[in-house]
Amino acid sequence: MLDKTRRGLIDGIAPHIASLPESGIIEVINYGRKYDDLIKLWVGEGDQPTPRFICDAAMAALHAGETFYTWQRGIPPLREALGEYVGGLHGVTVDSERIFVTVGGMQAIIQTVQMLIGAGDEAVIPTPVWPNIFHAVHVCGGNPIHVPLDLSETGWRLDLDRFFAACGPRTRFLYINSPGNPSGWVMPREDMIRVRDFARERGLWIVSDEVYSRFYYGDDGAVAPSFLEIMEPDEKLIVVNTFSKCWAMSGWRIGWLVAPPELGQVYENLIQYNTSGVAGFLQQGAVTAITDGAPFAAETIARSRVGHELVCRRLREFPRLRFAKPQGAFYLLFAVDGEPDARALAMRMIDEAHVGLAPGTAFGAGGEGYLRLCYATSESLLNEAIDRLATILR
Repeated sequence: MLDKTRRGLIDGIAPHIASLPESGIIEVINYGRKYDDLIKLWVGEGDQPTPRFICDAAMAALHAGETFYTWQRGIPPLREALGEYVGGLHGVTVDSERIFVTVGGMQAIIQTVQMLIGAGDEAVIPTPVWPNIFHAVHVCGGNPIHVPLDLSETGWRLDLDRFFAACGPRTRFLYINSPGNPSGWVMPREDMIRVRDFARERGLWIVSDEVYSRFYYGDDGAVAPSFLEIMEPDEKLIVVNTFSKCWAMSGWRIGWLVAPPELGQVYENLIQYNTSGVAGFLQQGAVTAITDGAPFAAETIARSRVGHELVCRRLREFPRLRFAKPQGAFYLLFAVDGEPDARALAMRMIDEAHVGLAPGTAFGAGGEGYLRLCYATSESLLNEAIDRLATILR
């Protein structure tokens, strides 16, 4: 009777929502919760809590009574600080009227997909990539089109001819995550220019997820190339970012997007109808992160550089492993020869080594057979995790 009742409940909801799969990342996290000594390298965050000076700013605003509804687009001081911050990173002018504060980078993405995708519309996406973008498209009734990256001796690359060929009459936007999660792939500036020109010709939007722009290991700059550097403010470009990575604020759920100023009322409406805005006292903490948090962000980025070198060096000890040295972000995506089932291997690593990694199958086409390790954590924890995994990896 219970199964029949449950079936009746499921049958009563929208089919494209009922068919949403469980996140492959959350599946392994839930499986591993039974081990208290687990080393957790499965999600995109480090082991440091938000620094005290940011928390104090939010607490002061909370105690001062900033607990009411606030600006839907984000409080003016934060939007102004973000405009200066983003513009300074990329050497461009970014007016605060182009900035919209969201409940994490995920809300920035889902609102953008709501704006662009209707039933049957398509988004073309290089994969493997953070899986939430696929399911944001599914939630809106659309179809994500996967275009796998290629792995060569020189690293991951995107075949642009194949990428462009995947665009059809229902394509509404191109999604680019660079530096990429989980691969560490970085789109070269010359490829960005080709994508920009193709999008202009076809009238397509570009949704650029630049969450990891400061976690860049190239020799030609402190930040990865950005579409903001090669496109005008009134073009079809949305750039997504978050406070989660540089300032250890993943649990705060606060991010932002940069959009053409003409979309101001559109995004204000979407924010109103989705969340009615980000809590004012949290936004005050974010203002402090931007204005006073440069040393902490630099320390966080430097820490990831150390983890990047350590993990690449240590994993070369195991001949069964195949991987490319990441160009950016703070993940290593690797395959283990003789282990085609990454999900089963991730579960085995949890049970036998008490180390949590994310299976590549969670990241779409091209991720099969791979595991993702997040190295945005301490050297001691990374060394301990690799020591624990040694028996399995050999």
